[in-house]
Amino acid sequence: MLVWLDDIRLNAVLDGPETAPPVVFLHALGTDLTLWDAVLPHLPPLRTLRCDLRGHGCSDTPPAPYTMGALIRDAERLMDHFALRDAVVVGISAGGMVAQGLAVKRLDLVRGLVLASTATRIATPEIWADRIAYVRQNGLGAVADPAMAQTFGPRWRDAPAMPRIRALLEATDPEGWMGVAAAVAGSDFYTTTATLTLPTLVLAGTEDAATPPDMAREMADLIRGSDFRLIHRAGHLPPADQPEAFAALLTAFLKRIGHV
Repeated sequence: MLVWLDDIRLNAVLDGPETAPPVVFLHALGTDLTLWDAVLPHLPPLRTLRCDLRGHGCSDTPPAPYTMGALIRDAERLMDHFALRDAVVVGISAGGMVAQGLAVKRLDLVRGLVLASTATRIATPEIWADRIAYVRQNGLGAVADPAMAQTFGPRWRDAPAMPRIRALLEATDPEGWMGVAAAVAGSDFYTTTATLTLPTLVLAGTEDAATPPDMAREMADLIRGSDFRLIHRAGHLPPADQPEAFAALLTAFLKRIGHV
């Protein structure tokens, strides 16, 4: 459904019993809310909220660039719209950065975090500026091959999930991709994430070249009491290439913190 906010329409899907514990899913750059489709059937009954980030999927695409503050405010307003409180927020890659910022800003909304394939800072502003300039000139199709190699590892051409993820990337509005990329480029959560003390699970794929496990472990070390887990044979998007393993680790975390 399209949720009309003050300045933007965001596409969101709310599923599950109203009385079930809430879990919010935030996807990666160049994907959409369907990234989680293979994970959901393996989870216990939950009240799940998935959304397309601005500039992605069926959400509106304002002109780039975007700020991370705008992405965080989008997630915040959606949770307020659906009256979700004390949720576990699951964010991957760019969505993981949004989740970190949301937890710092609105602890009344977030009781736990799952941060997958993400970090307090991803790449450098200069690297992102080069990527944005290249996409602006050549389109997303021109970066599809290197993006898939970075996402799935050296055997990316044979990855069963690759065609679907590539199709999501190529279907993304370049303006939206550039907008969210600019938000990631301008963000560094090192200092603020280090203040978090809520239950947190950090997940990393062993084959992830975009946010390698050492980067994720460094972020986990900042959050007191966090739990770090590797997903073997997974790249940058474990919900796509290892959905059952991802769901099992998420479920175990939800049980450990008493959310289910």
